[in-house]
Amino acid sequence: MGRKRGLYINPKKLEKAGSIQKPCMKEMVSFLNCLALNQNNDEKCVKQKELLDACMNDQAGKKKRGAWGSINYHISRLSRGGK
Repeated sequence: MGRKRGLYINPKKLEKAGSIQKPCMKEMVSFLNCLALNQNNDEKCVKQKELLDACMNDQAGKKKRGAWGSINYHISRLSRGGK
């Protein structure tokens, strides 16, 4: 088992470059901070939890694949010769 031959783009490394926005990051951090301050008692963090849930529901309705979502598919098509 080795690496794939040919051209391949690692999507995880692409995300680290900072070109892709991370949705709901502020809401998640505020919720986790609230949990840390309240000894993991989520009853005291209702507002932050609702904001995080609303943001995640918003993101679920959006299309998951962007312009870079299927680039590896297109690269593999090109390497096969357009079959």
